[in-house]
Amino acid sequence: MKLKLISFLVLCLFSVGIIGCDKLTGRKKEVKVIPAPTSIQANGPVIARVNNIPYGLEDLNDEIEAYNANIPPEQSSQKITTKEQKVNYLRNEVIRRLLIYQNALDKGLDRGEEVRQALEKNKQDLLVVQNIKEITKNIDVTSKEVEDYYNNFKEQLKEPEERQVREIVVGSEQEARDLLIQLLQGADFSTLARSNSKASSANEGGDLGFIQKGKKSSQFDAVAFADSLDAGKVSSIFKVPEGYSIVKVEAIRGGKAKSLSEIWDDIKRGLVFLKQQQAIDDLAGKLSRDAKIEVYEGEIK
Repeated sequence: MKLKLISFLVLCLFSVGIIGCDKLTGRKKEVKVIPAPTSIQANGPVIARVNNIPYGLEDLNDEIEAYNANIPPEQSSQKITTKEQKVNYLRNEVIRRLLIYQNALDKGLDRGEEVRQALEKNKQDLLVVQNIKEITKNIDVTSKEVEDYYNNFKEQLKEPEERQVREIVVGSEQEARDLLIQLLQGADFSTLARSNSKASSANEGGDLGFIQKGKKSSQFDAVAFADSLDAGKVSSIFKVPEGYSIVKVEAIRGGKAKSLSEIWDDIKRGLVFLKQQQAIDDLAGKLSRDAKIEVYEGEIK
């Protein structure tokens, strides 16, 4: 990811200009053949050579993918998608960059201390990534592990239950009792909430909308989310921090357990990730025990 970011920043330097300026002058171009660094190899079919440095189709596609990924959705028209656009990108960006890269090698800039340290840091990061890939590449989970996880955590894997709840909150128990009697005799809940409730929801007829547990107090949750309080039912009076309350459940949604087949892939990915993390932690722990590590906290400002 870091290399892709560095590459992208370098690419941003070449927003203008194209190869082939000799056509403007009419002078015959003197070709200087520069040996290609032995470490550079083309990925995929070779689509260009710049002074013997090969550049492959997969290299181009990877660069363009990284370029497109950094374009915001509202500017999607600027993405490179057609063959003509890819050819232009190759000529105007890639080849230009390789020429300047070769010129830097000619000047010996690759031997500078700043460049050397940056290369070493990138090498460090790459080797860490490669080692982690090597450690974790064969880690997998069995079908039984996925099934056991599902059975052990089935309740936690349910969709969150939401309830549309109306509330009335008043200051005294007697006032609440009087309102409950009216509700049991058929009075409209929202009308009584507007005229009697001291909660901020009174203007909405006591309607809190669809909410999950934790929105209000534990006393509220114990009543409003009780299994016995079905949609359309009104609760009995209960004490809340603001006074005394009555609630009505208008509707219930969610709260259903997903089948194992629905979340098989998610569970498997999660378990593989946990195993991978454990393998990395085990290696780091072993290496730490065998290593001499010194931390100079006093130097940290």
